[in-house]
Amino acid sequence: MELLLHSIQLDWPVLTPILICAILVVAVAINRYSFYGKNKRDVYQFLPELKRELVKENMSGAQNLSIKLGGIIGEVTEEAVRIFTEQRSGFSRAFDISAALATRKLENHLTILGTIGGVAPFLGLFGTVVRILYTFQDLATQGNQSAAVAMGIGSALIATAFGLGVAILAVIFYNYFQSVVKHYEDDFNLIKLLFLSFVDSNDESTIQSSSNIALQ
Repeated sequence: MELLLHSIQLDWPVLTPILICAILVVAVAINRYSFYGKNKRDVYQFLPELKRELVKENMSGAQNLSIKLGGIIGEVTEEAVRIFTEQRSGFSRAFDISAALATRKLENHLTILGTIGGVAPFLGLFGTVVRILYTFQDLATQGNQSAAVAMGIGSALIATAFGLGVAILAVIFYNYFQSVVKHYEDDFNLIKLLFLSFVDSNDESTIQSSSNIALQ
């Protein structure tokens, strides 16, 4: 504890950026965890209900289901219903745009975690180098004092440990949240495939009808 207080007292200018990074990591983690929690939905129960409405060609019913579901999944599905109703031939491209915009919302602030995960160790190393340089300067002016040297080196290593700790937390949160975003993207893809199955079936029906007319 004495060593930690000594490090904070002497090296606060180089420890401050790492502390700011730590605060940002916690803030982003709380923000994203709250956002994902509010938008979490049971897609596996929702898709069969949506499929029944699409089979009946009940677009208003499908839209009401999407509104009732809510969250970002509901928003994407509601947009998918609108696209399906207005432009079935270009459904895939139009839906991909909507899904990409939703994914941007999901990935918001995650670059902060990725950046801190890469930068924080170097900030800690920078603090260590600065403290070691000051320790050598004190050693040159005060002579060989093993206690002072040990205290200086120990204080220097605290910056590295602090930077590594913040980086590890940032990387853990970043990877976890990326997996959550990937799960949402999989849900978007399931919704897309469901609508495309009806687009393809309608196209096949149209082709079959045209062939029957030509044969007659």
